[in-house]
Amino acid sequence: MSLPQITSREQWLAARKALLAKEKQLTRARDALSAERRRLPMVQVTKDYLFTGPDGEAGLLDLFAGQQQLIVAHFMFDPRWEQGCSSCSAGADEVSQGLLDHLRARSTELVHVARAPIDKIERYKAERGWTFPWYSSYGSDFNYDFGVTIDESIAPPHYNYKTLAEHERAGTAYYFEGEQPVEEPGTSVFLRDDEDRVFHTYSSYGRGTEATGGSYYFLDLTALGRQEAWEEPRGRSAAARPAQPDFAP
Repeated sequence: MSLPQITSREQWLAARKALLAKEKQLTRARDALSAERRRLPMVQVTKDYLFTGPDGEAGLLDLFAGQQQLIVAHFMFDPRWEQGCSSCSAGADEVSQGLLDHLRARSTELVHVARAPIDKIERYKAERGWTFPWYSSYGSDFNYDFGVTIDESIAPPHYNYKTLAEHERAGTAYYFEGEQPVEEPGTSVFLRDDEDRVFHTYSSYGRGTEATGGSYYFLDLTALGRQEAWEEPRGRSAAARPAQPDFAP
């Protein structure tokens, strides 16, 4: 592996300032993109999805655990497998209690969902030493409806907002390779209002699916964002927006 060029302090400072200008440009672009994400419309979820957790059956609303927002990490774990996806597992290794606490301080819950039966999930979770909430969607339409399980016998194949034909034209048909059903990664975000109605606000798939960099990166995927004064609101009237949670110090 090659090392950086050796230079003088003056040359390093000039190069660093040039890079700083690009870093600031990227930060501003990311902030603008996050604001646009918060302005996305949302869709009410009316289907009754049933999950299984360590304490038994749960509905989608139960996954919020009383919080206002829910981030679902779609974990690739086919019911036929004995272990979960290695890439998903690497990402899950970084989910710490501190991260969960910081998200919950902004009334946001992070859970993982996979199609594997709960007994396989619990065994694998114990082997890895994980403590985050993890639910099974086995027997549910959840994975199919939110685009992370591809099965032509269930629905026309699509992934990351493209059909199989569109992926073939783009040279990305590898998403559909392998024996069906095919599991793929993704992240979906939900919001509940004061009437306990649940809304789907955002989903991302494929490359860049995993949020990295701490709780703010996860919160940037949500409708309410980081919930700081400088952030631009979603654009709905105050009456139409769910009440902000009261965050005690």
